[in-house]
Amino acid sequence: MQAALDFLDPEKIIDWLGPFATIGLFGIIFAESGLLIGFFLPGDSLLFTAGLLASQDDYGLNIWVLLVGFFAMAVLGDQVGYWFGKRVGPSLFSRPDSRLFKQEYVTRTHNFFEKNGPKTIMIARFVPIVRTFAPILAGVGGMNYKTFVRFNVMGGFIWAVGVTAAGYVLGSTVPSIDRYLLPIIALIVLGSLIPPFLEWRKHKREQREQSVGETEAGTPVTEAE
Repeated sequence: MQAALDFLDPEKIIDWLGPFATIGLFGIIFAESGLLIGFFLPGDSLLFTAGLLASQDDYGLNIWVLLVGFFAMAVLGDQVGYWFGKRVGPSLFSRPDSRLFKQEYVTRTHNFFEKNGPKTIMIARFVPIVRTFAPILAGVGGMNYKTFVRFNVMGGFIWAVGVTAAGYVLGSTVPSIDRYLLPIIALIVLGSLIPPFLEWRKHKREQREQSVGETEAGTPVTEAE
């Protein structure tokens, strides 16, 4: 159990990577952004921790290399995820309907990304696990490629560059900020849950309004005597 927790600890990951930390971090961000095997990796906290440690001289991390590399890997990872969903999705769901694979799932996914695709690609960047599967589902649902690329680049920049730069700025301006790394990471994790919660509340509100509207529309109108 402790070994699993250590593996998900951003600072311990960087320590373990040693002289190959920069290359290893790029690989992790790429995997979490678009490969199914990377859904469990600590993307947000890893970006922040890497930025924070880059502000110190003990780890040999260059902030400019990290910013460019993280941005490139985040965008490339999502592109690979989209390509995978686009190529594998049709063949996967073209099988006869079963409990897991049904044609209606593709239709629902397509309709969802037609309506909410840009917003989903942006928000998913900040939600663990969801950011791994969002580009794949965008490919399965046939989201417009140019739209996907545009919001993939925007979301990748805000996430990869923004979170890493925040860690670097705090590390450069707040003395001994590394002592408070674990509480900060906990706040980042909690913060990542806010966007999906707000979307869930909005979705539930829209469902209630739609239900009320349908009920009122179905009420027969009687003429006054």
